[in-house]
Amino acid sequence: MRVVVALGGNALLRRGQALTAENQRENVRVAAEALAPIAEEHQLVISHGNGPQVGLLALQGAAYKPEEVYPLDVLGAETEGMIGYMIEQEMGNLLPVETPFATILTMIEVDPADPAFETPTKFIGPVYEEAEAHRLAMEKNWSIRPDGDKWRRVVPSPLPKRIFEIRPITWLLERNSIVICAGGGGIPTVYDTERKLRGVEAVIDKDFASELLARDLNADLFIMATDTDAVYVGWGTPEARAIKRISPEAARSHDFPAGSMGPKVEAACQFAERTGKAAAIGALSDLRNIVEGTAGTTITKDTKETIWRQG
Repeated sequence: MRVVVALGGNALLRRGQALTAENQRENVRVAAEALAPIAEEHQLVISHGNGPQVGLLALQGAAYKPEEVYPLDVLGAETEGMIGYMIEQEMGNLLPVETPFATILTMIEVDPADPAFETPTKFIGPVYEEAEAHRLAMEKNWSIRPDGDKWRRVVPSPLPKRIFEIRPITWLLERNSIVICAGGGGIPTVYDTERKLRGVEAVIDKDFASELLARDLNADLFIMATDTDAVYVGWGTPEARAIKRISPEAARSHDFPAGSMGPKVEAACQFAERTGKAAAIGALSDLRNIVEGTAGTTITKDTKETIWRQG
């Protein structure tokens, strides 16, 4: 099978962890241990989050003069290379030495008129206490929002329209390479009035970008690996129930948090509806079982009634 796995941000940096290379390396090593068995049996494409990493680079830029600060699209490209390097190295330590890898810096077109540019919603960078977040927002002209019991910076998150590097990605897959691409939702780019391509100050949602990637690659299975074992209805309440299998229509009848599970469920629904194939959401540690359909939440068009996980 051709499998696209989108690694959640927790695969690279757990919530509350220090933004150190050592922590990222250790988390990537854990992710590689889950991914390597999939690569031994299937064609594998890996995408990943980069919110904390982009936020860190943006904070480092604060040490420079305003005109010297690099824009978000450039920071996105930098983090794609950094994270891809770590994934390649850690998976390369587990797989046969002749296994080919490639990290592709992936430009993705967005619409300059996307309403997301007027309403920033995408979290980047570390979490702050409320007072500190408001102070930084004033100093740096940030938009901020609550994230759980903390606060974080938010930036525009336009929808992805087109993946420019889809042909070389396909070429590499056909030659049995493991490809890491569309990291952090890809590098957001637009055509200006002169039809020149340029980057924009935004971060594309990695789940929607990964869904587009999986669809364009004609993937057999699209997996979003996160830090929960399944999609839950009533999460955080005594009545919480885990979904084993559900249709897109039934999934959309439930409310899921816009800042966490909501985009994942919607991306899974879109993939299932547009391709007729399965999308799944579950824990990184359960990745092999998710591929086999015995763990996580699977969303498919052919599911007639919602099946709940027991226990």
